[in-house]
Amino acid sequence: MKIIDAHFHYSNIEVFYEIAAKNGVDYSRKGFIKEAEENQVVAGVCMGLSESRKSGFPDNDAETPMNFDLDEMPVNFYFSAGVNPYKLTKDNLIRLEETVQRPDCVGIKIYGGYYQYYFTDAIYEPVYELALKYDIPVSFHTGDTYSDNGLLKYSHPLTIDELACRYPSMKIVICHLGNPWLMDTAEIVYKNENVYSDLSGLLVGNDARFKFFTSKELFLNMYRTSFIFANRYDKFLYGSDWPLSKMKTYIGLCKLIVPEEHHEKVFYDNALNVYKKMKIS
Repeated sequence: MKIIDAHFHYSNIEVFYEIAAKNGVDYSRKGFIKEAEENQVVAGVCMGLSESRKSGFPDNDAETPMNFDLDEMPVNFYFSAGVNPYKLTKDNLIRLEETVQRPDCVGIKIYGGYYQYYFTDAIYEPVYELALKYDIPVSFHTGDTYSDNGLLKYSHPLTIDELACRYPSMKIVICHLGNPWLMDTAEIVYKNENVYSDLSGLLVGNDARFKFFTSKELFLNMYRTSFIFANRYDKFLYGSDWPLSKMKTYIGLCKLIVPEEHHEKVFYDNALNVYKKMKIS
């Protein structure tokens, strides 16, 4: 089965190297291509991110737009331009607009919780206007933050409901299924036609950690229940959050929680419906 990874990372972020090493991931262009080929990951969307100093994320000094800087992006793989709300000057917004016009930029990414503004804050309004102007989706980090410095009140997915009503024609992607607020996310996806969710980052770690959690039916059923409640398998997108775990390992988790009859939609079709600029050769 061909797979589109709608949420991975490809940036020189110090903590990514550290996590990848712990989990047996080769965090390099060579390592990415090898894992992608082995797992039939034929396309994807990198979430733009950068830090201006080592181990700096969330970095208030990182310039908007945050793109990718690990290496040259492989063919068929794209990115969403990251936004630092502390860097949204007129010049930053000009650069962001120039970036979203690039053929390899298919969306915008906002890091809730890491950057401490609500998604509905007026500071983001120029960003949403650009998304509407160029008809590209905006993805939002929601749920748990990897950094202790993140504040969860800014990453709770319920904030997305108001935003979806305010901008009904803007495609919105809730990242990480709002984990651990799964049912809240399911309700928002069910209620709002313009809201989708990716399945990245539901679990992070090595093979042993995944084996432990996937052996627990109660753990798996949390996600299955939220899918049943939303009953919108056309609105969930596979994403790995690579390099936080191996692609094969993460694909295995998602195959367990998504009913097999919906694999084609979740692992491939839905990403093309959301990220319209993607062209797969």
